Amino acid sequence: MSDPDSAFADLPRTAASHFRLGLYAALYRLFHSLHAASSGPAGLEAVLRRYPFLGGYYEEMRPLLPEGLGWDGTLAWWETAVLAWEEEAGVHLPLAVLSEAAGVGFAGRLALLMVGLVEEDPRFGALFAELQAPLAERRPCVELVGRLVLGGPRPGRESDPWALCRPLLGAGLLQPLDERAPRSEWVLRVPPPLWDAVRGDATPEVPAGCRLHSAASFPGVESLVLPPPLLVRLRHLPSLLASGEAGAAVVRGMRGSDRVRVLGAVAAALGRGILEVEAGEGKVPEAARRLIGPLSVATRSLPVFTFDLPPGQTAAVPDLPGYSGPVGVAVGFEGGLSGTALERAVTLILPAPRQGERRRCWEESLAGHPVQGLDEIAAGFHLPEGHIRRAARIARAQAALDGRGEVRPSDVREACRALNRQELDTLATRLETGSSWGTLVASGPTLARLHDLARRCRHREALADGLGPAFGAGPNRGVRALFTGPSGTGKTLAVRILATELERDLYRVDLAAVVDKYVGETEKNLHRVLARAEELDVVLLLDEGDALLGSRTDVRSANDRYANLETNYLLQRLETFQGIVVIATNAGERIDHAFQRRMDAVVEFLPPEAEERWQIWQIHLPPERSCDPGSLEDVALRCALTGGQIRNAALHAALLALDEGAPVDSRHVEQAVRSEYRKAGAACPLADRPRLDRRGGMEAFLDALS
Repeated sequence: MSDPDSAFADLPRTAASHFRLGLYAALYRLFHSLHAASSGPAGLEAVLRRYPFLGGYYEEMRPLLPEGLGWDGTLAWWETAVLAWEEEAGVHLPLAVLSEAAGVGFAGRLALLMVGLVEEDPRFGALFAELQAPLAERRPCVELVGRLVLGGPRPGRESDPWALCRPLLGAGLLQPLDERAPRSEWVLRVPPPLWDAVRGDATPEVPAGCRLHSAASFPGVESLVLPPPLLVRLRHLPSLLASGEAGAAVVRGMRGSDRVRVLGAVAAALGRGILEVEAGEGKVPEAARRLIGPLSVATRSLPVFTFDLPPGQTAAVPDLPGYSGPVGVAVGFEGGLSGTALERAVTLILPAPRQGERRRCWEESLAGHPVQGLDEIAAGFHLPEGHIRRAARIARAQAALDGRGEVRPSDVREACRALNRQELDTLATRLETGSSWGTLVASGPTLARLHDLARRCRHREALADGLGPAFGAGPNRGVRALFTGPSGTGKTLAVRILATELERDLYRVDLAAVVDKYVGETEKNLHRVLARAEELDVVLLLDEGDALLGSRTDVRSANDRYANLETNYLLQRLETFQGIVVIATNAGERIDHAFQRRMDAVVEFLPPEAEERWQIWQIHLPPERSCDPGSLEDVALRCALTGGQIRNAALHAALLALDEGAPVDSRHVEQAVRSEYRKAGAACPLADRPRLDRRGGMEAFLDALS
């Protein structure tokens, strides 16, 4: 055993074996220090009698010890033997790479392990508390670590405990419990996730907001479902990062796209996993930031920061203590990035997947499961790749609930609805769909524009392929429509029908409620709603559109300036919006002309004429009614109600009839109409005419006055 080059040849070449050897080396340092501090000829035996639990550790390491070298000779032997073993190991050794990244020698490595002894066995806590009395701490302080590792005072810098611990603290391998204490009395700890990694745990516990992904969980770059030009660029990215020509890879795309998956494929090409840090809109928490670097080194991972930035906000990609390699950033299309890591950054833009790419993604995600109507699914659900994989898992479960192995479009539709509820229900209100064009009574020009809008929505993705060269890259796949008209004229009903025809969920956002008094918050609210609706491919109804789409004014105060900024943001965001959005307003004359010009369809809803009002009455009153046809025609002719008012009146008439236990008749209808006019604060035209019955003139006159 005396030859250090072959001392541990029988140990498995694993990270756990390397940790065990390092731990034994640190323990031997501890034994040596205790032996040197003990008095009397008994030496080590006295130490072991005083601390009986140490005897078990000494017996474990005894077979590995050389013979005849003495205490000081054995200390040097440990270092040579461990370094020789790790040089021949040929595997990733977290303890070794962390020591190298922190720029510490073998003594620094032993200091790290010495501090971590209490994580391994709580009995070391009692020993440390005794050794550093009167400091009543069960973890070692800087001075004690220096004394145990360096063996007492020595001339020169090497005897300085602070010089020993400072690189470990700077690299995040050690943390002080209280930085307000004198520096020599800083009580030290090894962060638990880092200690797990040093011990050889392949999946250590990571800080909140972080996730560790192994290299095996990502596909190769060639297997990514991406446009060919983008794949060509991705093939070269790993070598650029490995050589240091690029220091960061920034991938921009909508949430739900393959931003993290693309970075994971690049990391896998480098033989790494990724440590994903979800920073959201804010900064990376300081406690997590200190750990990201050393954890990335210990787990051989590429640190990847994911941001969901609102407009006008810049996220700082932090410098990572203890880490000097490349980083990845996954971010949306909005917001800026800063940080020294981005000085040599390569940026990739992930476009929304086309139908062929979606089909491939559905095929891969539903592999092993028969699918009905795969082309219909790929064409009908414009989801990004990440959402497709999530929806595919839910769709398989939906089919299994019905006792089927085959996945159908209806299963996918339910799966997409589940995704929508998870992502959108806190931001918008879901409206029920299910009506048809037959339930909408509107003028001929209005219906024609609505059918044109439905066609535009159905063919929105293929439209660019049928355009001339003057369009360049062509319009995006978004569809923007403006519905104007008085309240109750059928705007919301038309949107419901449109969503039903397109087999999409419908969500409504009240723009008046989105506007915030705090500067910048309105844009953030709009960003969240529009981004989620875009990636989930729902029909979005922005109600009370004049709250933000009103004409911009001359800047006479700060309020005017910020109101114009909000309008400008919505104007620009709608231009790049890739989903289906309908903006409804009761005050179309107040809408900024710049918005109207950018709309793909502007549909005006007018109050119904007499014939249209009669049709609305017909479809809202129950078939089993006893209304006099002439009376109903007269109501439709004389009472200029909107469709919404007629709906309310029909509901009230049905309630009156139900209370009497009779079918709806003309009396119920007229009473309900009078109620609607009272609600509106207007005179009912029915009060000015005699009733059409056979009773006497006095009775008719009294009824007319009622």
